[in-house]
Amino acid sequence: MNEANPQLLLQLVSMQMPYGKYKGTVLCNLPVSYLEWFQRKGFPEGKLGMLLQTMLEIKMNGLEYLLTPLKKK
Repeated sequence: MNEANPQLLLQLVSMQMPYGKYKGTVLCNLPVSYLEWFQRKGFPEGKLGMLLQTMLEIKMNGLEYLLTPLKKK
């Protein structure tokens, strides 16, 4: 992951998964197992895939604290 883009981080705490088993779940709340499944099967094209990949990196590296102040109360 490059520089932490604040816009990207805001999308991770606001954007919902648009389809699948976790449809409607905010991206930052997706379980690691689901993100790892995408890693094995292939991330979707475009912005969603990039966000899911970023979320997996954040979770795998223990950086979820970066998102805490951005989450809506």
